Amino acid sequence: MEIYELDYPNNTAVDGQDEYSLAIGFFDGLHKGHQQVIESAVQKAKELGIRSAVMTFNPHPSHLFGKGKDKVGYITPYEEKVKVLENLGVDTLFIVRFDWELASLSPEQFVTIFIKGLHVKHVTAGFDFTFGSKGAGTMEHMAILSKDSYGTTVIERVEDANEKISSTRIRTLLAEGNVEKTAELLGRPFRTTGKVIHGEKRGRLLGFPTANIETDEETILPKNGVYAVFFTAHSEKHLGVCNVGIKPTFKNPGEMKPLIEVHVLDYEGDLYDQVATVDWIASIRDEQKFASVDELVAQIGRDKETARKILGNNIS
Repeated sequence: MEIYELDYPNNTAVDGQDEYSLAIGFFDGLHKGHQQVIESAVQKAKELGIRSAVMTFNPHPSHLFGKGKDKVGYITPYEEKVKVLENLGVDTLFIVRFDWELASLSPEQFVTIFIKGLHVKHVTAGFDFTFGSKGAGTMEHMAILSKDSYGTTVIERVEDANEKISSTRIRTLLAEGNVEKTAELLGRPFRTTGKVIHGEKRGRLLGFPTANIETDEETILPKNGVYAVFFTAHSEKHLGVCNVGIKPTFKNPGEMKPLIEVHVLDYEGDLYDQVATVDWIASIRDEQKFASVDELVAQIGRDKETARKILGNNIS
């Protein structure tokens, strides 16, 4: 997949004269609703005999317009987004820097620069996609501004259980710890990627060594608690029990940010400095403070057995 990073007004062109069927949106999460938009664009590219493309924006608009806690974290970080798009058969990815200059463009200017200027012959987006200053442009405007230079397709609201599938809904589910429903809406398990770093090694002393995962601060995590997960490192997939939280049995909850610790079942070896992925499969329990270390150790043993029952032995 070819990747172009575009930055208005200095870098808005690409090499060559390829024509594109373009899916456009922020696409955080690349959930089932987003997938319908992208799959439609890929199919249209095949019909027209041109390249399929996705246009997304970075950073999230909330980082420009939001204040403090209004800024949202990413469901699907950049590297994971690239992998998912490749699996969907996308030929080209345009990543447009979202800043005040871009946000000030009129809908007409946006179309001239980023649609017509990139030789787009068909535009596909969700029914609620907007563009241009203050979101003034809609897909109806997109069609009018074409002047027959490109076609348009609007994907209507995609629902699950009579509720719109949306990135906002997925963030709410993750905040509730509902990784099972999150996976249903994504069409795949929610995934976290990070480097294995040195921790306090307390888990090893307790008989349950853990891989401590360092993630980007902008990546969102499920609610604090214990989860059954698949853990992948060294290109090998393993069963795991993951605790995300602040280890209240040992720490003052008010002083710690959430940490990801994975006890990898049936594994012995060095994982330090490896890039690892955690696929969150099911919630086991909420995080809790234990009266003693012995109580904690006993509970971790039960958590391991629960994880085995949930995950089974199928790690294909």
